[in-house]
Formats: sequence, C-alpha cells, structure tokens
Amino acid sequence: MFEPELLRTFLAVERAGGFTAAGRILGLRQSTVSGHVARLEKAAGRELFRRDTRNLALTADGAAMVGFARSILEAQHAAEQYFSQSTLTGLVRLGASDDLVATQLPDILLDFRRSHPGVDLQLTVGLSDNLKSRMAAGELDLVFGKRLPGKEEGEFLFRDRLVWAGRPEATPPTDPVPLVVYPEPSLTRRVGLETLERAGRASRVACVSDSQLGLRAAVLAGLGIAVHVETLLPTGLFPIDDPNLPELGDLEFVLIHRHAVSSGPEQALSEAILANTRRLRQP
Repeated sequence: MFEPELLRTFLAVERAGGFTAAGRILGLRQSTVSGHVARLEKAAGRELFRRDTRNLALTADGAAMVGFARSILEAQHAAEQYFSQSTLTGLVRLGASDDLVATQLPDILLDFRRSHPGVDLQLTVGLSDNLKSRMAAGELDLVFGKRLPGKEEGEFLFRDRLVWAGRPEATPPTDPVPLVVYPEPSLTRRVGLETLERAGRASRVACVSDSQLGLRAAVLAGLGIAVHVETLLPTGLFPIDDPNLPELGDLEFVLIHRHAVSSGPEQALSEAILANTRRLRQP
C-alpha cells in the first residue's frame, strides 16, 4: 500500500525539517519531494504535514506515520536480506594445506559460510600429497594445496619463494644441517633434503612434526631450521640470511577439482578461494 520510495522521502522531510533540505539529502528536486509526500498522503487518506509559509510540522497522523514508515522499511530490508542469501545447499569436502589454514584460509571460509549458510563445509587439513591421495580415493571434492614447479595438476593460484626459516638472529647452521620437517610425503621436506644434497651439504632430521604449530615450536626451541614458503612464515620465524645455504626455489599453490563439472557449492567455494587469493596477492 505504501511505496518504500515514498516512505523514505517522507522520513527525510521529517528529519530535515523541510522539502528543500530533504531534496538536497536525497539528491531530488524540491518538486519531486513534494510530489512523493502528496502521493503518500493520498495513499494514507490523511494529511501528514501541516504547512504554512514559514513552518512545516507533522500532524498527529504524520507522527503516527513516522513509526509505521520506519517499521515498514526495516521489515523490507530484513526481507531483502533474507531472500538475497544464497539458496545453495549441499556438502563440499575441502582439503587444505596446513600453512594455509594457519593464515589465509579462515577468513575465506568465514566469508563463504556467511554468503552460503545452506552449504555444509567439511575441512580436512594435511600435507598436499596426502590430500591429493584422499581426493583420488573419493574422500575430498577440492584441494587447496601445493605443487612443485613444472607440475600441471590443479588450477594455478600463486607462486611463493621457499626460504630457510629460523629463530631471529639465528646462528648459521653447520653440517650436518639440523632440519625441522613435516613427515613424508612433505614437499618442503623433500625440497630441503634434496637441495642440501645437491649442494654437498650434510643434513640430519632433528624433529618431525605433522603440524605447523609443532614445526614452529621446534624451530623456536632451537632444534633446527625449516623450509617454508616466505609469505606464510609462522609468527616468530624469519628467513635465514646465510650465503652458504643453497637457494630453494619456489612452490606453487593450486586448487584441484575432483569433478570435471563442479556442483554449485563446489563452484561457489572455488570462486571464493580464487577471488580472495588473487586479491591478497595484488601488489
């Protein structure tokens, strides 16, 4: 019965105390504001403002309309919010690399859950190669993980430099280089051991941890150094500046799909990950 546009104009006039002032607020001409109020008064069948050459005041019906207008507009906003929410439903099983879960992924998943409350999201955290194996077994739908440069698996997201990571002001390690590593089949473990071997440096595994939290604790305790992507370094760890340690190269982050044709929830989650990682990686 009462058009929202007319109600918004009416409330603007009431707040501003005049048609001209309301027009400036709304970006409308004074004649348009007057026309909106006249149409609302016609729809209500009552006079809402008492006008004279100097003053503009609400009538008793106008004062009542203020409350009704606010309630109607609030209800309309709530309805728009409700019906604008995603209608997607279903289950998405996502596998993600441990270092991503500790940094970028929580905010991405929080935004996704808010946008798609009808989608059940199941998260599995682990080593990239283990997650790929679980996907091959049909246990996961998407994997947000890592690959070695030159591999073609998955959709490329971004590349990151690998560094030797240690405590602040750590003493350059001597042979055998003590390493804090993930268990097999960790890509960073493999790269670190093979790089030292090619460089003629001896190494030893000082600690094995299946989580980034454990890896960080072992490095901070001085048990050894770790191989890690530079921009996702855990808090308290820093790249080691030692010319005697060989360069490690890069790792690539990818999104791997189990299905050739993704379901609606899978596609929505893929788009959320792609959009957020690209935004975060912009210079």
